Amino acid sequence: MKMVKLQKRDSLFDRAVQVFWQEWGEEDNFSFYYDCMLHSLNTRDHIPSFYVVMENSEIIGTFALIRNDINSRQDLFPWLACLYVKEEQRGRAIGSQMLDYALQEGAKLHLEKLYLTSELEDYYERYGWDHNGFAYGPTGKKIKVYEKVCRKEVSK
Repeated sequence: MKMVKLQKRDSLFDRAVQVFWQEWGEEDNFSFYYDCMLHSLNTRDHIPSFYVVMENSEIIGTFALIRNDINSRQDLFPWLACLYVKEEQRGRAIGSQMLDYALQEGAKLHLEKLYLTSELEDYYERYGWDHNGFAYGPTGKKIKVYEKVCRKEVSK
């Protein structure tokens, strides 16, 4: 299993856009995902960045570090978003490995914390994420906000 940061527009990029859109998008917003991911390839400060988890040349998971998770908490930055593991791959601790990897990436970028929103109950708490309040999405729906301090990779 390998975590891959999308840095160039190649066949993996096009496949990754499809996976992100299929898991997080809606029927009519493919262009939103494509454009966002395409322009992330040229960012100077590495945010936004999109990642895929590869195993045997198959994309089995995704996550992203982004500037804005389209919610009312514009005072918080950056956001961990689009955390996804293919259903048949769940139960292997891939999600927790992606969370750790994202925090390590944040530490490399000298970020203090990462934030995320989720409607999942007790998932992020299991991995030490702190519930720090609520945000409101564009529809006005209240969503839990979580935060966690970025850390450097632990030496083994």
